[in-house]
Amino acid sequence: MRLAGRCALPLVLWFSAGELARWVVLYAATEISHGSWWQARLVATTALVTVVILISMTVTTGMFLALRGALWETAARRRDGQQDERFWGALDRVAPAFAAIYLAWELYYGDAADFYAMDRFHNLDDDFYTPLLNNVANGTDEKITYGMGLIGLDWKVSLVAMVVTFGLRVLFSRMVEKGSGRFAGVAAAFAEFAFVFCGLNAIGAFAQLRGDWTSHREVVGVATDAWEHAKENVPGWEAFWNWAADVWPHVTRALVEPLTWLAIAALIFGASVADTRRALRGTRLERGVDRLERTHDYTQQAVDRFVGGIRDRWVPVLNAFRITFRGGMALFGFTCLLYVGVSVGVEYLDRAVRTLIGSDVPFLWLVLGKPLGFLWALLHTCLVYCVLAASFDIAATRARLRGEDITA
Repeated sequence: MRLAGRCALPLVLWFSAGELARWVVLYAATEISHGSWWQARLVATTALVTVVILISMTVTTGMFLALRGALWETAARRRDGQQDERFWGALDRVAPAFAAIYLAWELYYGDAADFYAMDRFHNLDDDFYTPLLNNVANGTDEKITYGMGLIGLDWKVSLVAMVVTFGLRVLFSRMVEKGSGRFAGVAAAFAEFAFVFCGLNAIGAFAQLRGDWTSHREVVGVATDAWEHAKENVPGWEAFWNWAADVWPHVTRALVEPLTWLAIAALIFGASVADTRRALRGTRLERGVDRLERTHDYTQQAVDRFVGGIRDRWVPVLNAFRITFRGGMALFGFTCLLYVGVSVGVEYLDRAVRTLIGSDVPFLWLVLGKPLGFLWALLHTCLVYCVLAASFDIAATRARLRGEDITA
């Protein structure tokens, strides 16, 4: 609450500017995704949705940097003679790791959902009701095209776009490694996001073919039979997995999600969260990292390809846990509790306000829904970011008092 009070104005300005920019770009994307030369339009649509994610990255960086000046850790660094990192420098440094975390945990689903919602309401008459009524009246099968801006790209065009964006990704990644290029990190993140979105259609086209092929392989059949045999003969097998399927989303929301965003916050504040050795430090697995680093380059590359997705997803989470663990288990538990509590509290507040206003006037919530949604999103985002910043600050301060550097 101290951070929220001291930094309320820049937080509100950053969030509001980001929402406005996102709305403008999403509106342009839904406008471009319909009309002649449809495939070319869809390529442009993919590029604009990628820009939407970059806007989210920029706003996230800006909001955490707005909180930086109120942290005890920042004051200690300034007393030690360290200068605050400039915004563009921090954004360029953060971008590649942010992209890896964002893609590993599939956080882009929220941006895709925003695009579909905008497209649905923007082109409802022309691309949904008109084809639907024509189908009913004429017995035709006219295609409904709203919401197709991210999945309607032809697989051949997707492959070409993947090759181009992959080349840009390699180019900008090399520039980041060499330290050349003023905005090479941001460009590398853009290429990374564009590569994934351009590949969604091609991957979807081949996934069905691969599924048909693998379903007939003997090893798949044996595994399927073994699973069915376990369900029938092992007591409690099916009940256990049903229970795990019900519980795991809550575990992810309550424990993993706060640590993921704490990793992003720590990354912006200057800590490294993508270092595998740091995540495994003090465990037996650290010896495996030592042995891997002594192997041939081809072996290391093969391992990177095999475990790359797992590493991108879990190493930042483990490093974020180590950061909060330096402040004590109570800090970790209270961070997760406040993260979930803010989310639940805002949802109940929204329900209370909607109940208080009522819904006697027809279509009232078409008018009030968006302003209230913006207000709750603003309140939730600002408070959650303050919780994450405060958690990092407490952990860093306690580590500093013990003579440790949390960023090392």
